[in-house]
Amino acid sequence: MERAQRQPETAGADGPAAPDEPTGCTLELLVHGVGGTTPEKMLDAPRTVRITGDDTAAVFRRAEDVDAENRPDEEREHRGTPVPEAYVWCNLTSGNGARALWLLLLPFMVVNLAHWMRPGAPGRPRTVSLYGLLVRLVGLTLTVLLVAAACEVALDLTAWQCAGTHACAARHSWLGFLSPAAGGWWSAPGRRLALAALVPAALTGLLWYLAHRTWSAYESQQPISRDPEPEDDSGNGSLSRPGFWYGRRLVARLRAAHTAAGLLTVAATIAAPTAALDRGPGGAQTLDAAGRLLLTALLVWSTAVLWVVCRRGRTEHLLDRQLDRHVVRRLPLGALLLLLLTAVYAGWSRPGWQSTGRLAGDTAFGGIALGQGLLVVALAAVAHVLYRTRPDPRAALRGLGGPAVATLACALGGVMSGGVCQRVADWLDGTGASIPGPPVLLTWQASVIPPLLVVLLALCVRLARRARRLARAECPAVERDHPGEPADPERTRRIARTRAMATLTDDGPLLVGATSAVTLLLGAGALVGALGTDRTPAGAAAGTHPVLHGAAQTAQALGSWLIGLGFILFVTWGRRAYKDASARRTIGILWDVGTFWPRAAHPFAPPCYAERAVPDLTWRMATWTRATGGRLVLSGHSQGSVLAAAAAWQLTPPVRKRVALLTYGSPLERLYGRWFPAHFGPAALGALHRDVDCWRNLYRLTDPIGGPVRLPGDCGPEVDRAPLKDPLAYGRTARHPLPAPVLGHSDYQADPAFDEERRRLLARLRPDLPGPRHGRPDVPAGEADTGPEPPGGPRSQGSAGRSSA
Repeated sequence: MERAQRQPETAGADGPAAPDEPTGCTLELLVHGVGGTTPEKMLDAPRTVRITGDDTAAVFRRAEDVDAENRPDEEREHRGTPVPEAYVWCNLTSGNGARALWLLLLPFMVVNLAHWMRPGAPGRPRTVSLYGLLVRLVGLTLTVLLVAAACEVALDLTAWQCAGTHACAARHSWLGFLSPAAGGWWSAPGRRLALAALVPAALTGLLWYLAHRTWSAYESQQPISRDPEPEDDSGNGSLSRPGFWYGRRLVARLRAAHTAAGLLTVAATIAAPTAALDRGPGGAQTLDAAGRLLLTALLVWSTAVLWVVCRRGRTEHLLDRQLDRHVVRRLPLGALLLLLLTAVYAGWSRPGWQSTGRLAGDTAFGGIALGQGLLVVALAAVAHVLYRTRPDPRAALRGLGGPAVATLACALGGVMSGGVCQRVADWLDGTGASIPGPPVLLTWQASVIPPLLVVLLALCVRLARRARRLARAECPAVERDHPGEPADPERTRRIARTRAMATLTDDGPLLVGATSAVTLLLGAGALVGALGTDRTPAGAAAGTHPVLHGAAQTAQALGSWLIGLGFILFVTWGRRAYKDASARRTIGILWDVGTFWPRAAHPFAPPCYAERAVPDLTWRMATWTRATGGRLVLSGHSQGSVLAAAAAWQLTPPVRKRVALLTYGSPLERLYGRWFPAHFGPAALGALHRDVDCWRNLYRLTDPIGGPVRLPGDCGPEVDRAPLKDPLAYGRTARHPLPAPVLGHSDYQADPAFDEERRRLLARLRPDLPGPRHGRPDVPAGEADTGPEPPGGPRSQGSAGRSSA
């Protein structure tokens, strides 16, 4: 791919002044969808040139169009011909192998999605703030859970149990210097704990580093500065706010709070058993006083962490460029200092101290599980109140999608944490007779996985039967769509099955709701069983009916095996993605959907690519329309249509009126409208339709992702075209001598309807173009002056080609 050497497109960049832009021209800005593509395919050109951007995300133009910039004016094509440009953003999510490691941050990403799934509720700002606060607290518990699992592995299983047991330490020679039998300086229990604390502390530091690096790259991308628009019942909501895609301040605060929480978790794991020993008979009074003072300091600093998390949510109405530097720096540094003091306190000489049994793992994990359950129930109550304010029948789970997803995030965190602990315990223990092993609660949580899988299997069977019934019912409709064609029962059934399978996307709320409800009930049962019996499920069922005892033993053994298998597959998939570009792209598709939203609930979640992509598109559209006085068609496929809508919302109203939207294979209503009703509900999409010049949406019945926008009233047919025919030809024809494929979600440009709708949009835009002007036009009202349009602006013409597949 060739690239022109051009000045970067930055506000007020030094360099040669841009020549006069052609006036009265039209731009077609293409945005690809999930998985990405190449600019050559998008523009249907053998050679393309990057005109602005970098290796991560950039705008491309066909090489012949760039060459036409140097021709004399009389040799140029007519300026009314649209100029095609392609915005390529796939490297924001799947650019390198290291990003495959983001799989380990999956629970954090899922809980962040729960923040954005609240129901739309105008006039209830305090209730909305309470909803966001509860999700942030759930996210904080996930950080504590992750670090507690690392402490369980490093401090409890390794340093406390295995190193303190002669038989276990003898099997692992690398633990010999920690064994009491060696009599070394590190053999004291407190010193072993202090040394092992390096592992969870290093994990917390790694999370801080990754969050800080991505924060500098993503959250620091400034949108165009503009005045906020008045919000009313017309639907212009949060996505049109100036600061929506600029979460720099909140993410920095949350990063400091979560880092401090992780370090405090490590410190509490060391301090709790040490202080308990000093409070017991024979404990030194000086050490007892120091332990009480240290525990008090940990409690005070933990309260400060909670205050920082609860104190401030997102600031979206203005572009907030401030940073709470004192909080961001002092909160984690204070926690680190307390951890160092705790390590010194635990390492003090205490003759006769021996490590027996487990650390307080059951109490810690039980408290975390109980807290998460209470927060999820409270979140469901708040979501219900918000939903009743403005009921939306299309909203997933009647507004309870956020609490359901938060439940799944907690379950994912528990399974991943428990899986690591179970595998490490099996590796250290071998026969299972030398050390007590992991906390009983983790064994109970593993034992509920088989019954959960049985429920999921039953749901999948139900959905499969429903799809089969729908396929049979669709056969007559397929034949009606192709009248006069020779009958081909097998092809008819294949098309009908594809349509039926595409409808399963609409059953997502049923699957998520049932899974989260069963998970919550089974998790509550596991918590009660673990804390009530203090024995494993098999031990608690001993002496009961043989069938019940056998079921408990089977669930316990199978659950532990499934956790181990799942964790191995998880790590293997990540390693394969690190080495295999095709697998890396597959994982990148997952992040395309899951990381669209800003990090509002958890700072350690994978970064939000839209905080780079949306400002990129907004800057390009705003500067182009200002420099040329022209209008543009914003063409987006799949996830690209969501980015296009978000960018259109960020434009000022005068510029927004110069934009026409063409969306195809779009999940705007089918996925985003149902799962994120506060931001993509009917009111928001209706307001977008009124604000842009015009909007057309294309979809197929065979598409499992895209669908109609479903605007109410007369706006619906105005936006949604009737479903496109798929396949394009039922049998063999002169134009299709080979069987036409069922396209589903891909290659919308192959349908003649695509070119037809695109021509209509362009024809609608051209008659209202202003007359020729020379020099730079005046800045539209409310638009910030961002300096001259850089070289590489639209000065050439040509027909638009293909966007994404």
